[in-house]
Amino acid sequence: MPALPTTQESLELVAERAVAEQLQVVRGLLELASTAPAAEVVTLPEPWVWTRDPTHVVAALMGGRDPVDLTPVRRSGCTARRRAGSRRARADPARTLAPMRIARFTTGDDPAYGLVDGAGEKIAEITGDPLYQRIELTGAVHDVDDVRLLAPVIPRSKVIGIGRNYADHAAEMGGEAPATPLMFLVPNTAVVGPGDPVVMPPQTREVGFEGELAVVIGRLCKDVGAQHALGFVFGYTVANDVTARDLQRTDGQWARAKGFDTFCPLGPWIETDLDPAAQRIVTRVDGEVVQDGSTADMVHDTATLVAFASAAFTLLPGDVILTGTPAGVGLVDAGQRVEVEVDGIGVLSNPFVRH
Repeated sequence: MPALPTTQESLELVAERAVAEQLQVVRGLLELASTAPAAEVVTLPEPWVWTRDPTHVVAALMGGRDPVDLTPVRRSGCTARRRAGSRRARADPARTLAPMRIARFTTGDDPAYGLVDGAGEKIAEITGDPLYQRIELTGAVHDVDDVRLLAPVIPRSKVIGIGRNYADHAAEMGGEAPATPLMFLVPNTAVVGPGDPVVMPPQTREVGFEGELAVVIGRLCKDVGAQHALGFVFGYTVANDVTARDLQRTDGQWARAKGFDTFCPLGPWIETDLDPAAQRIVTRVDGEVVQDGSTADMVHDTATLVAFASAAFTLLPGDVILTGTPAGVGLVDAGQRVEVEVDGIGVLSNPFVRH
């Protein structure tokens, strides 16, 4: 009887499979170009120079907007060019996929994934799960207003929350920001999507909002250094880390206070091309601004959070890290609506209802 693989060997097999599947995604999209003419070169603002592959068929489906580039090449101070028929330039390992917005939605049938245009108005439907499978365009295009957006990712494994990662928020909570990231786990059953109601359970009378940037992991990640951490990120979305404040005070740990069903809205989609270092975060309750901060004020930046979490847990594709909230948190009453907006991504909006 052959020996069973060790845990490390099993993790390596999973990692190899994840990388192979992501390569299949790129190959599948490039197959769209199989009958098109040779690529031409388009120079974009530094440090990015992209080749413009005939996969602009994606853009055509989106209504003739700027082409979607599928082969980004990272260079500093120079231009990377590729002749027709020549060897493909090697992509930055931190960029497995080209910039795109990925949504999960339904038209009344089974959930599907799609690529969202830059204006957030059209979705080009695709087959497969971009995190795990090869994807292809189906040819169907929908107006965003005509579909129901769902949580863009349902973590197969875990949601990792980060507490008090903004000094001003730590101060308003009566303390200081911790010297190392303060982590807690949220069950994936807490995840809901845009427009879904947040249900305030009878166990709590003090439910509060926390607008945050959320990180979606794209590749198996364990014991990675901060300098390489963003290479394991698939993209970013918007989160509301809903919290039962009274239970947070009395329980002594936060699993119940932050883990009720519906307490982790995510959406509206995943943005794969975002600099997490300096994005504005604005939260509104019934249209009134209650939080207005920037990810530039994080005590521990995104790369540090990914690295720190990977030292404790093996991060799997689809895992989500909530990066913390700026000052201005408060309570919500049943019947109110909370909107969280992160620059470069969009708005996540959810009504709150009492159980």
